[in-house]
Amino acid sequence: MRIEIKPKPLTILGFKRFGEVIGKEGRASKIINRGSAEKFHDVCSMDAHEEGGNSTLHIYVGKAREFPLHIDMLEKHPFFSQTFIPRSKVPFYCVVALGEREPDLSTLEIFETNGEQGIHLNRGTWHFPLTCIKDKEEFIVLDMVAKNQDEKKIIECVEYNMEEKEIYLVKE
Repeated sequence: MRIEIKPKPLTILGFKRFGEVIGKEGRASKIINRGSAEKFHDVCSMDAHEEGGNSTLHIYVGKAREFPLHIDMLEKHPFFSQTFIPRSKVPFYCVVALGEREPDLSTLEIFETNGEQGIHLNRGTWHFPLTCIKDKEEFIVLDMVAKNQDEKKIIECVEYNMEEKEIYLVKE
């Protein structure tokens, strides 16, 4: 059975069970640097200290996806959170679900950012990989790098294959 899901707008309340929306909307701020800047503080809290890990910053360059897009897998990071901040003002999609050993597909949601919002995924949130509308979109990504990873055997990513499921992201 084919299931087609249209994305809904990304909102703080709608995304709360999966993570946090990165943006100024609804955030407290204060004026700093003798009035030359406004600081929106505590936008998200990185969770990256498992087994001595450290937060790290990457730049991802995403490829444009073709729609309707088959949601053929989900992944999660069991030992750290992950944050995506777009470097452009182009919307992107975020496919997420809850679940422990495997995703609970009854919780699967698809969100569309407004082009200025980023996302912070809680540790263990199932998600589809970066879903760009345009080619070569750049993102600043914050997550974890493990110290002595080979010795401690940190599992960075768990994948769940959904190729046999007929779930598609469709644009309006």
